[in-house]
Amino acid sequence: MSLVTTPDALVGRANRDGARLFRDWFATLTQAAEEGRRAAYVFVMGSMNEILKAFDFDVVFPEINSLQAAVRKVAHDYLSEAEAAGYSPDICGYVKADVAVQMNRGSHPMGRIPKPGIAVLTNACNTYIKWAEIWSRMHAMPVVTIDVPGTRDRADLGRIDARDFANDRRYVRAQLEELITTCETLTGRRFDIDRLRETMAHANVLTGAWRALIELNRSRPAVFNALTDGTVFLGVANGFRGTAAGARYFSDALEEFRHKAAHGIGTLVDESHRLVFVGVPCYPMFRRFNDMFAERHGVFINSTYLHFASGGANAGFEYDLADPLESLAEGVLIGVRAAMDSMFHQDLMLEEMLDDYGVSAIIYHPIKSCRTVSTGLADGRGALARRRDVPSLFIESDMMDRRVVSEAQMKNRIDAFFEGLASRQHRTAGHT
Repeated sequence: MSLVTTPDALVGRANRDGARLFRDWFATLTQAAEEGRRAAYVFVMGSMNEILKAFDFDVVFPEINSLQAAVRKVAHDYLSEAEAAGYSPDICGYVKADVAVQMNRGSHPMGRIPKPGIAVLTNACNTYIKWAEIWSRMHAMPVVTIDVPGTRDRADLGRIDARDFANDRRYVRAQLEELITTCETLTGRRFDIDRLRETMAHANVLTGAWRALIELNRSRPAVFNALTDGTVFLGVANGFRGTAAGARYFSDALEEFRHKAAHGIGTLVDESHRLVFVGVPCYPMFRRFNDMFAERHGVFINSTYLHFASGGANAGFEYDLADPLESLAEGVLIGVRAAMDSMFHQDLMLEEMLDDYGVSAIIYHPIKSCRTVSTGLADGRGALARRRDVPSLFIESDMMDRRVVSEAQMKNRIDAFFEGLASRQHRTAGHT
């Protein structure tokens, strides 16, 4: 329980504390770079933070570094430098921004990023594998890939076959044991299973609170904005997973938003449209993108991004600390599979949200840089439209490259959509 619990101190605390934790995190990374320490480079869909923190690695999330460069309006310089070095304009903008950071000895608007000593990744995104190969060539360091079996059949989504799941869990566990051996070799330290239990206990608190936070946005009005506030939460959920600071942050955040729900405190004075966001945000104009919806009294109450970019932490899986390695393997399997499903089968996930969250409309945001997320969104939109009568907007831009982002065109599309949405609601009201 937080020591500060007055109502005035509670409201807005999560954003304030999140900003402070981000500054502290990058200050730690800057110190590591200046001292010549190498870090573990990981990704949001399956970071293995619990194991890496048990070995006290400094952990770098290049995806978060890249989006921060876009939010701070310097991504264009990084993209141009990487393209001048031969990287195609068509590949992931996150990759190119990170390559430029590496080429500039870790220089970043938030500080300085240490070089990698190990890269750990999953197969949740095919770009992860090629991205890690770049680091391996640049820095001559080991790469550990955890192959997480995905959902076999769309018809079985959410159901678990006991025999298949046991085999998959055993397969993942064997790979985690190989990761532990690699970490022992790199650090010269023996694996401490009690230290792993400690990091997993912190992760339990974080993921439980994270799931509860998302579910709180069933409240009317919504207690947080899934696009803007949610991105802050995702940064902490990834960077501080398995730490006491991360557990404390989410416990405090849950206290704040329960208070807001109990007192009817929302993000907008007039919440007229409850929106779900599908895809990755438009970081080159992050705040302005959200404002174009807020000006029309629309608030994002959930998103697929909160699910896949948290590595499936939203599933709320609780580790069994009595059998940590077996339970960690199970948690990785469930979490990463949930992250992949929220991208590849987003129409099923969205259909579950429609009634639970009182959704007014769905905003699909395919982006040039990320084919993993964007491919199939149009098909998913069509499949959902055939089953449910829900308005949707399909609006394209990018998560990094301002050259393909036009505020004027986006605003015209958004304004026209809301005019149609208002007309639809008026007609519906006339028939009730």
